[in-house]
Amino acid sequence: MLVKFVVKNFKELTASELYDILQLRSEVFVVEQDCVYQDIDGKDDIALHVLGIKNNKIIAYTRLFDGNQYFDTPSFGRVIVAKSERKFGYGHDLIKSSIEAIYSNFNTKKITISAQTYLQKFYKSHGFEPIGEEYLEDGIPHIKMIMN
Repeated sequence: MLVKFVVKNFKELTASELYDILQLRSEVFVVEQDCVYQDIDGKDDIALHVLGIKNNKIIAYTRLFDGNQYFDTPSFGRVIVAKSERKFGYGHDLIKSSIEAIYSNFNTKKITISAQTYLQKFYKSHGFEPIGEEYLEDGIPHIKMIMN
């Protein structure tokens, strides 16, 4: 079964979709990664949301920002694939869909992300290069990465 990727703004999300997104983000970032942080940060309403849907269930997700909303350039974050679905390589499909959505919605090819350090190789495979030194974000090592 393939994953269908859909891009929506905040107002287009149904209550059920928003609930599923927040549940997935909590499962991965708070429970699985054991990171206590404020996930609901007041930025969801300005972001575009990429939903990866399989069997009518959201199993993958990112949120996208235009330039000057997070970094100077467009960016994406809250990159998630449900643990049970990671073995299928959907993370790569999610990143490709996120990059395409940034190209088509924000009309640029330069993207900046704050990547968890252990995922550098994954993001490099999509054309991102690390910039600067590693830093802690919510207690987890991250590095800034840019795609030109």
